[in-house]
Amino acid sequence: MDSRILNKKLELIQWLSTLEDKSIIDKLIALRKEEAKDWWSSISDEEKKSVEKGIEDAENQNLESHSNARKLYESLK
Repeated sequence: MDSRILNKKLELIQWLSTLEDKSIIDKLIALRKEEAKDWWSSISDEEKKSVEKGIEDAENQNLESHSNARKLYESLK
């Protein structure tokens, strides 16, 4: 990892450890949550289709047991 980035991270950690302003802390938590749930826009269309198909299969009870999935995975090795 780039040492400049590492130094910036450490600087932020030090700043956060002394921060007492609740509104800033709340804003930082909200930013972190927003960043964490934005993964959908970072995946490919093919990956999105795969996720959507998985959700559709789950909603339609079209699922395999964990043990069957393991057997299938093992056979693909």
